[in-house]
Amino acid sequence: MDGGGRLVPRFGELLKAQRERIGLTQQGLADHATLSVRALRDMEAGRVRRPRHETVRLIADALRLEGRTRAAFEAAARQREFEAEPVAPPTAHTALVGREAETEALTRALTEHGDRLVSLVGLSGVGKSRLALEVAWRIYLGASWSVHWVACDERRSAGRPAHSGALRALTPCGRFDGLAEQVGDRPALLVLDGADDGVEAAALDDLLRGCRELRVLVTARTPRGLTGEQVVPLAPLPTPAPGPEHPPQALSESAAVRLLASRLRRLRPGYAPLPEDAPVLAELCRYLDGLPRALEYVAGWSLVQSPRQILRQLTDTPFTLPAPPVVPRPRGDVHQSLRTALGELTPHQLLVLDQLTAEEGDRSVEEIAAESGRPLPECLQTVHELLCRGVIRSVAADDGVRFAALNLFRVLWREARDTRRPDGAGEPAAAGLPVLEALAR
Repeated sequence: MDGGGRLVPRFGELLKAQRERIGLTQQGLADHATLSVRALRDMEAGRVRRPRHETVRLIADALRLEGRTRAAFEAAARQREFEAEPVAPPTAHTALVGREAETEALTRALTEHGDRLVSLVGLSGVGKSRLALEVAWRIYLGASWSVHWVACDERRSAGRPAHSGALRALTPCGRFDGLAEQVGDRPALLVLDGADDGVEAAALDDLLRGCRELRVLVTARTPRGLTGEQVVPLAPLPTPAPGPEHPPQALSESAAVRLLASRLRRLRPGYAPLPEDAPVLAELCRYLDGLPRALEYVAGWSLVQSPRQILRQLTDTPFTLPAPPVVPRPRGDVHQSLRTALGELTPHQLLVLDQLTAEEGDRSVEEIAAESGRPLPECLQTVHELLCRGVIRSVAADDGVRFAALNLFRVLWREARDTRRPDGAGEPAAAGLPVLEALAR
């Protein structure tokens, strides 16, 4: 826009049009303006972010521009001075707890390391949208990039950021009409949140090709299989190690406990765990695998039950707590996300999950291969897929990386095991997953 709010053409496009109008080649115009042909080529291609005033004057003289035509040409060269403020991402309604390392890594990947298409994947309720929003704000404030946010699932709950309104042409998800003109050659971030129904790959490729400084961050339950996609699995928050002793300092270092305590304090101002509460909070976090949405459910019911009462209820009758009315989430999300993730597993993935839930503890990929009789490369691939889906988590060990099923899936899988098809090759039957039924109320 110019100072009067009128649309100013891109300088590179206008330069090329004026050059071709008088029939000059790039070399010819460069000679007349006493510039290098490379400098002229870069300006036409949009690679020069702000041409020097003297350079613009030399080109205008060589093109013999006068009056309004010259004024428009010079305004196009100065258009960055008149550009509007960057588009801001949606407002965050809750503080992000325990994702400092992930926030830093994703921000650097998108702004410094040259990753143009990153997919953040994992279970529903693990915090993908909230982390993506934190990254978006970090980039908006730190790098002054515009952030174009699209809620692909079109939910408008209070707990999930809604469409910012800046790019209505992008709805439904995957359609990019008009975005290229809005982004142009400026650095910008496009967030496709909740893209579980897919993205128009060809349109996205065209968009990335036409907007050289655009970065795309996708959140979905599973990888989207897009060209150039960098997949980043998001695991639940780390939980305290099992053990009878849980000193306050050790608990404060657990991201899951910090999240639970912060949500408890939000509903019960001034809340401070007593020494006898420490093992209860630690066990709650372990039982719920550090899954943020499940921890929020527990915190929501702390108004009418103590953490010890909630833990006893969960232990006696797993997942009999419905979504509390104070938690801004669609009821049944935790229950449905677990069932959905389990129902989407392939036969090979089900076999590995069966091994990891048969007994407590963890296993290496080599042990999984030996017990199943499957080739090691196949088991490596299957474990990798399960990690990306958020069904299992990695466990550091002296002899390498080991893997364990999430406790919530242990409970769910044991309920479902008896109702699978006899050959074990199909999905667990829906009727065999009643253990989390109350969460759907």
